[in-house]
Amino acid sequence: MAQDTAKVGRDCASRALVLDANIMLRAVLGNCVRSLLQHYSQSVPLFTPSSCVAEVHEYLPSLCAKRNWDVNATLTLLDTLLALVNVIESAFYAEFEDQAKRRIDSRDIDDWPVLALALALDAPLWTEGADLFGSGVATWTTETVEIYLSNERWQIDETLPPPYGTRDIPGAAVCALHHRNNVPSPGN
Repeated sequence: MAQDTAKVGRDCASRALVLDANIMLRAVLGNCVRSLLQHYSQSVPLFTPSSCVAEVHEYLPSLCAKRNWDVNATLTLLDTLLALVNVIESAFYAEFEDQAKRRIDSRDIDDWPVLALALALDAPLWTEGADLFGSGVATWTTETVEIYLSNERWQIDETLPPPYGTRDIPGAAVCALHHRNNVPSPGN
């Protein structure tokens, strides 16, 4: 279900998340990602490029064959899950194609659409593909994404780590104090 530009703009007013094809595959093939999508799709707008949906359609039949699963039932599940996600056509993020390709050209350049969509939406990515790590866009994995999805904040009763230079390490406070005052540390 491709979305129009006005709808995308409204959905991204607060925060959004762009899903890579491997996350959509995990949603169909497993329980954890599916559960996260179902739980958070009403509170966090989820997006994926149409090319990722095509990639999932390409790989699902062979993955189902390896597991001896019914392909039609799996595709039906995919359609159900896609109702939770805004599928975006390339025209929406086309102006970010060159920038996205430059950011990942030494890795898997075929991942450019998901990065371009994240750039267009100014939104983080959810992926298990290391090719997108270090691309200049916040990147979440399944292990950590619930921190973002739940909008978790530091709690007032949580103890924050001490500021740099004040940790209880022998000589650390002295070294930090000397450094701040441009005084050589003892032994230097």
